[in-house]
Amino acid sequence: MSRTKTRAETSPHDQAGTTLHSTQPQWASGHHYGRTTARADSAHPSESSHSSRWRWLAPVLAGSAAALGAVVLYNRQKTRAAERRTPPIGQFLDVDGVRLHYIERGKGEPIVLIHGNGTMIQDFTVSGLVDRLASRYRVIVFDRPGYGYSSRPRQLWTPRAHAKLFQRALGQLGIEQAVVLGHSWGTLVALALALEDPTLVGSLVLASGYYYPTLRADTFLFSPPAVPVIGDAMRYTISPLIARAILPGLIKQMFAPAEVPERFERQFPKEMMLRPSQLRAAAEDAALMTPSVIELRHHYSELRMPVTIITGADDQIADVGRQSERLHQELPQSEFITLPGLGHMVHHLDPDAVASAVERAAQKRGEEARD
Repeated sequence: MSRTKTRAETSPHDQAGTTLHSTQPQWASGHHYGRTTARADSAHPSESSHSSRWRWLAPVLAGSAAALGAVVLYNRQKTRAAERRTPPIGQFLDVDGVRLHYIERGKGEPIVLIHGNGTMIQDFTVSGLVDRLASRYRVIVFDRPGYGYSSRPRQLWTPRAHAKLFQRALGQLGIEQAVVLGHSWGTLVALALALEDPTLVGSLVLASGYYYPTLRADTFLFSPPAVPVIGDAMRYTISPLIARAILPGLIKQMFAPAEVPERFERQFPKEMMLRPSQLRAAAEDAALMTPSVIELRHHYSELRMPVTIITGADDQIADVGRQSERLHQELPQSEFITLPGLGHMVHHLDPDAVASAVERAAQKRGEEARD
């Protein structure tokens, strides 16, 4: 008859076996810990290698930040130096939150001059056009918003927005009607002003203008500083450096095929064009140029006042056939003047011809008023 062994009856061999059996998990556990420790130890070189690969990042970031900071300080110093050399030359009007810098010269019938992209009041003073006209007329020239010393609040500065601003500014100056000349981008403002207030614009003179949409490389090249946040960072860091490097070539192209006049090289405040505030204005204008003419072109037929279109026959910025000549064909009341051998900057290259065009426009306005 079998019976179950009691603990006391268990053989020494069985006890040993029990002991071995009971210690097996401890051995296995100990072996497991050993392997875990070995894996942990073997992971250190990999982690060390991984961290060493990123060890260069901190000094690179620090160096980049220091370089950008130095560039910002450099651009700020250049801006202050430019403004010390070229202080405001006119007066200021406060119009709809814009501090508008302008000059007024001479007496007589009002003539308003509107500059193009990238420039300022000095575009017309250095060319000699203001002095020529001021001997017979009351000449008013504005720094467009963001250029020279005019402020540029954050908004969409289309030609029509410019026009409404200038309409109110001229009202403050007591001007009821004027001959308006626009050059390059300024022709869009002149056109918009004539469309917004036909009674204010007695006659139009459009010099070297852009009136119909075309693909333009400069729109893509010069627009990035207009992009919010990214553009703001660019115009305080790399944009002034790039602009300073390419500006001489751009100026040559503006005057080509003629040579850049010595007077322009000597007197025009080119460093003012490279300030972050002005680069932003120029970038925004470049981005808005084609959309603006897409809208304005549908309203050219509404113009009833005399229009004089003047351009260099060899303009390398605005194609004469696709722009000025086409507008002349669309406006039966217009006069079309081409100046042989001259490029985009006709008011510098032949200020007498441009002044004569303005005088004829004033005479036409007078004749219409008498009729």
